[in-house]
Amino acid sequence: MAEENLTRINKFLSEAGYCSRRAADKLINQGRVTINGVVPEMGTKIAPGDEVRVDGKLIAIEEKEKPNVYIAFNKPVGIVCTTDTKREKNNIIDYINYPERIFPIGRLDKPSEGLIFLTSDGDIVNKILRARNNHEKEYIVKVNKSIQPDFVKKMSNGVPILDTVTRKCFVEQTGEKEFRIILTQGLNRQIRRMCEYLHYEVTKLKRIRIMNVPLDVPIGKWRHITEAELEEIDRLVNTSSKTEEASHFSEEKKSTKPKGIKPKNSYKGKRPRRKS
Repeated sequence: MAEENLTRINKFLSEAGYCSRRAADKLINQGRVTINGVVPEMGTKIAPGDEVRVDGKLIAIEEKEKPNVYIAFNKPVGIVCTTDTKREKNNIIDYINYPERIFPIGRLDKPSEGLIFLTSDGDIVNKILRARNNHEKEYIVKVNKSIQPDFVKKMSNGVPILDTVTRKCFVEQTGEKEFRIILTQGLNRQIRRMCEYLHYEVTKLKRIRIMNVPLDVPIGKWRHITEAELEEIDRLVNTSSKTEEASHFSEEKKSTKPKGIKPKNSYKGKRPRRKS
C-alpha cells in the first residue's frame, strides 16, 4: 500500500469527528482503540478499508462527510468538560445532548462557568490549542477579600506557578473584590493558582470571551458559531501558527494588547509593558 494512502490512527479519529488528536492518543494509550480487532501502537497508520473501533464502537469513514459542528456554550458551574459519559454523570456532552458527536475545545474546570467551544472538527481543536498569541481568553473573577493595589501589577507581570512563570497579561480591577483578566495561555487551573500564590481565593470565575467570540447566551444555553466568527478564528489561528514558526524570540516580544473584540467598557489604568 502506498504511503500516501495511509493515515495515522489519531488523525483518522480526528478527521472522523470522534475526538481531537490529543484525545485520540490518550484513547490509544488506554488500549481502547482497535484496528481490525488488534490494539495498535502509538503512531500506527491505517489503510482504506481498515475497521477502526473505540470501546467496541465502529468508527465509520462516512462520518467524515458530515458537515462540521461549531458551538458556543455557556457552561454552568458543576458541569465537567469531559466526553467520558460513563464515568462522569455531570458531563458536558450529556448536558447539551446534541444529536451528533461533539467534544469540547479546551476546558473550564467544574467550579467555573462561562464560554466554551464544542465541535466535531478535530483539526480546528488542534489549531486553536496551538494558537498562543492570538488565542485570547477573557475572564471576570471574584475573590474572597479586597484587592490590594499591588495585586493587579503582580498578576499582570507574571506569577510563578507549576514550575514556570505565567506570561504577562492584561488585568483590570472592576470591583472591590473583582477583576478582569485576559490570558493567552492555558495552564491547569491557572487563574486560581495565580490568585492562591498571592494569597487570594477565587470565589467565582466566569469566562466571557474566547478569541473573537463573546459570551452572549444565557447560562446553560448554546448557539452555533457564525460563519463570520469562524472566518476570523481561522485568520487568528493561521496568523498565530506563522508567528510560532518564526522564533522563540518573537514570541517573547509579543504584545499583550487584546486582538479580539473590544470590551464594552474602555480599559483603565496602565497596560502591562511589553517584554524587551
